[in-house]
Amino acid sequence: MSVVVPIAMFDVGSFASSFVPRWLQLAHDQVDGGIFDRLALDGRPVEGDAKTTLVHARIAFTLAHLHLATGDKQLLDAAIDTYRFLDEHLRDADGGYRFSVARDGQALADPASQVRRTYDQSFVLLALVTLQKAAPDAVAQRRIDECWAFISERLTDPGTGALWEDVVMAAKGATPGDLRAQNPHMHMFEALLQAFEMTGDRVWLERAETMLDMCRRFFVDDESGAVREFVGHDLQPLAGTDGERREPGHQYEWAWLLHRYADLAGKNDARSLADPMIAFVERHGLAARPGLLEGLPFDALDARGEITENTHFLWPLTEAGKFYAARHARVADAQDAKRARDLASIMARHFFAPAAATGLPVWVNRLDAEGRSVWSEALSRLLYHVAIFVTEGARAGLWTLTPHPASTAENHRQ
Repeated sequence: MSVVVPIAMFDVGSFASSFVPRWLQLAHDQVDGGIFDRLALDGRPVEGDAKTTLVHARIAFTLAHLHLATGDKQLLDAAIDTYRFLDEHLRDADGGYRFSVARDGQALADPASQVRRTYDQSFVLLALVTLQKAAPDAVAQRRIDECWAFISERLTDPGTGALWEDVVMAAKGATPGDLRAQNPHMHMFEALLQAFEMTGDRVWLERAETMLDMCRRFFVDDESGAVREFVGHDLQPLAGTDGERREPGHQYEWAWLLHRYADLAGKNDARSLADPMIAFVERHGLAARPGLLEGLPFDALDARGEITENTHFLWPLTEAGKFYAARHARVADAQDAKRARDLASIMARHFFAPAAATGLPVWVNRLDAEGRSVWSEALSRLLYHVAIFVTEGARAGLWTLTPHPASTAENHRQ
């Protein structure tokens, strides 16, 4: 078994070259293959976890994405290895991907493990098109075609164009009491934009525009311009806690995607849809008390902007950071650059504090309002969020991605 080299204080510039390779030494299952879902703060995998499509798709994407940003072949090799586990163990014959399998890749008896969720399929598509761009021979085109066919034929409501939550809802239809979530639509929008960017094929952009239409029609609150988390079974606004829920992280995530769409499609009207989302979260959804967590997004608000969860997950920070970094790259606003750098600093000092303290590539998932950890596990799926923040900051010139030593040595030999 390889020895994990200790890391120093977490740094965005060395995330791809130092942190991720060391994390892989712990998170890669050297016995059964694939990626563990989470690590404890002592660096050991949490026992008893199944292996999921979500983690393997996100990690395959993350590694391929970082390879495209850095040229590091070790990351590409790890992306291909992760994809092979996904393809061999989590893919079903009809082109869909089940929720989970046992650690050794065998099917589980629990019916919940066999459900194919739309949310998960979006990340599979994201991974497939990105890895094919990075390594064309690693992903057969038929895998992408079959994945999209499964999404479009099995998981899409032909009457509205909206996505069913999973194959269970698709089979019976949505009934009163069922929730319809914006999140699968948002990540499908992301995957389709990525497919267009990776391939140049405008059919993917046309498919992405369907998801944009779903956002406009069903998930944007006309009064505030913010994105609703949930609507009713009939896609209409919903009363009560679920219908009132607004997540700052998703305001940033949708806004980033809308600007990305505008850049790719050359249609600037999408930017006006993003502006109220950012206004809502900046007015209501950020920690304002001067101190170490100032500017950090809260986890949830209600429709009026009242804080309903004054805790702080890691992922909303990264969504805010990548939005400000991307906007700085586009309009060169010094305040946006400061916000992105400040968020990177909070991420390093608080969420990645265990890495600096232990020398292990671990982090915490959630902080309370005082900055204390209330969920101290390194969830593998979160590296997807961190990686895009890191690369958007580099693209904006806010920091530089340092190359992996082995990659540097290889370049000198060529």
